[in-house]
Amino acid sequence: MKPWFQRSLVGLFGGVLVLGSIVGCAGQRHGGDSDSVEFRARMVERVGSKLDLDAVQQQKLSALANALQAQREALRGGGDPRAQFKALFAGDKLDQAAATRLVEEKTTAVRAGSPEIIAAAADFFDHLRPAQQQKVREFMDRGRRWGRHG
Repeated sequence: MKPWFQRSLVGLFGGVLVLGSIVGCAGQRHGGDSDSVEFRARMVERVGSKLDLDAVQQQKLSALANALQAQREALRGGGDPRAQFKALFAGDKLDQAAATRLVEEKTTAVRAGSPEIIAAAADFFDHLRPAQQQKVREFMDRGRRWGRHG
């Protein structure tokens, strides 16, 4: 791989993780789809209030949250990721073929969903006022979620 592509891919993963922390881990905290939708809506509302978003910006943040959730679901695949990973170590030797397949599946999911996430993130960020953009940068510098304590 070319160095610029590797750096871009690492940057993309980092960005997805940071943005994912904004909308939270709805799938792990709540059991059903309706709970995930409610949790995501609350997180979008909370972030929106922290950034003092207008209606258009709030809509763009919601679109970003939806794109991130779709990416999470695509990465999760059909089963439990933890069980898939544990299955690699189930025998006396690491199942290298299954590990390679798992990495390829996840990489394919990231590549397929990345354009939508990048577009949604750019659309959201580019429509923020400079002061709002600075708040986002400060949040990223802190490296933690915007929640009740942030």
